[in-house]
Amino acid sequence: MNGSRTRTQAGVNLPALRHHNAALVLGLLRAAGAEGISRLELAERTGLTPQAVSKITARLRAEGLAVGAGLRPSTGGKPRTVLRLVPDAQFAVGLHLDRDGLTAVLADLSGRSVAVTTAPLDFGAPAEQVLAGAADAVRDLSAAEPHKPVLGLGVAVPGPLDHREGVLHRVTGFPQWDGYPLRDALAERTGLPVTVDKDTNAAALALALGPAGGGDFAYLHLGTGLGAGLVLGGEVHRGARTGAGEFGHQTLQLDGPPCECGGRGCVEALCLAAEARGDRAEAARVLGAGAANLVGLLDIDRVVLGGRTVAADEDAYVRGVRAVIEERAARGGGGGTVAVTVAEGGDRPVAEGAAQLVLAPVFGRVGERG
Repeated sequence: MNGSRTRTQAGVNLPALRHHNAALVLGLLRAAGAEGISRLELAERTGLTPQAVSKITARLRAEGLAVGAGLRPSTGGKPRTVLRLVPDAQFAVGLHLDRDGLTAVLADLSGRSVAVTTAPLDFGAPAEQVLAGAADAVRDLSAAEPHKPVLGLGVAVPGPLDHREGVLHRVTGFPQWDGYPLRDALAERTGLPVTVDKDTNAAALALALGPAGGGDFAYLHLGTGLGAGLVLGGEVHRGARTGAGEFGHQTLQLDGPPCECGGRGCVEALCLAAEARGDRAEAARVLGAGAANLVGLLDIDRVVLGGRTVAADEDAYVRGVRAVIEERAARGGGGGTVAVTVAEGGDRPVAEGAAQLVLAPVFGRVGERG
């Protein structure tokens, strides 16, 4: 956004929308980075009056969220004061609860991870045991910056789940979590506001907010399971019941092997079975078939691969998925220009995305569609 004179999302000069307007300003401060941005530019890009921007920035400075970043030469009149965000003024914790381990990050306001912790986890253990491990990780990370406020806890877990209520549904392989109020239980244990979402949605949100987040894309996470996060129109698409993205349980083979979801021939079951027997080329081909279905259905711009299984051999998975998509396109199925890339870091982007579940609304980005 630096240097651009185009107006972003318009603000409204109404007292009832003070938080909304402050979020717009904070979002532009974060996007400007260390270079900063002037009050005049903030007014131009938000549509707020200079007076409103001055009041908002004065309040942000008083709260320690913004600070002066020098002067910028003016083409006429006095030089403009430039402001920048103070990234370490506040923090958020992102927690990824996977089937066999947890990853947690402490992220500053810029989204940068300043501390990371990992630990084994048995997602099939009693809920109290799982929550105790999660709360310990949150407590340890919060202690890394003991004098700075933690805004909240974002939690990413396998789906399906109810994102709005923070309630888990029948997680594949772990039906005992069906109906469990994870958000409220963790809020009680940690004393923090909690947001819960699917692991794939969290990672997709982090990618959408990153430097290469433009366009419509699918994030395919292959680890202990397989799922998708969909970004359409710049926002994470969760669906009417927040259940979108159950990519791993589309049927590719009607008489195929049974899957833990109760179906047969699911892309997850086929892909993980091929990986287990050492046939990575076949695993990549199966993943590519599912990805090609998504490309044909949604007309997306790119496919991003992630997760620990992909991280074990990124080149093999990129080649295999790309080959199937290109083969489908050559037969008239579309998707010939779809990019296939990798989200580096294995499972860590999920935890970083979980932190963004807390941070994004602070900056006027809810990352939600439908």
